[in-house]
Amino acid sequence: MDQIILQILNGLDKGSAYALIALGLTLIFGTLGVVNFAHGALFMLGAFCAVTLSRILTISHTVIDETKKDFLGNPLKVEVPYVNDWFGETTGQAIIDIVLQEIVKYYYGANQIPTPAPEAFIGSFDFGALIGMDPGSIIYPYWRIVYFCFAMVLIGAVFAFLQFTTFGMVVRAGMADRETVGLLGINIDRRFTVMFGIAAAVAGLAGVMYTPINPPNYHMGMDFLVISFVVVVVGGMGSLPGAILAGLVLGILESFASMRQVI
Repeated sequence: MDQIILQILNGLDKGSAYALIALGLTLIFGTLGVVNFAHGALFMLGAFCAVTLSRILTISHTVIDETKKDFLGNPLKVEVPYVNDWFGETTGQAIIDIVLQEIVKYYYGANQIPTPAPEAFIGSFDFGALIGMDPGSIIYPYWRIVYFCFAMVLIGAVFAFLQFTTFGMVVRAGMADRETVGLLGINIDRRFTVMFGIAAAVAGLAGVMYTPINPPNYHMGMDFLVISFVVVVVGGMGSLPGAILAGLVLGILESFASMRQVI
């Protein structure tokens, strides 16, 4: 029983990552009508932003100012042309994804980079004692609990924004009938662009928070993107609740599948 509960918990935190990425994919598909193949790169970039911040904070406590300047070096400036005009929308997104992966690989290497959770959240929670089982039978890291709670809050915030704000109501109306909303004099394209930015921010934040759970590497975005596409299809193309539910269920199923392989 303790192993079943533990695998459900493991599945929920990984499923939360799938759900957040799938949420962004669904928002972009529902508003712009395109599948964003570069969405996984946003998740990966968020993770490496966390790695960079962790390194800077570590250096600020351990070395002199001159060493910090050497570490930071010259800021990276990368100008990516609008490749969609050259290669088409889908191919252009894939090329941007590959370029970003190679840049990260060049500067951070190909190996995973372990990044610890903040000191306040290092340690584990005894779920066994909480639910009346033997103390120590179900030990679960604090940060995984934090990640699941963070994901639920972020998902709830996006749903609340779409459901209870005028901006969100217009966006939902545009997703249902774009032409009619445009005929009312509403600049729906501008609102859809804002939603693209929100979807990108959700993916980036998901990557930032997932860093202590899964050490980042340059291809992690593609790994999560492939599964998230499955989540979007299973949940129903354009269905936000379906994407969230499918992400959580798939995470739990994957967790149980890994347990079976170990056995």
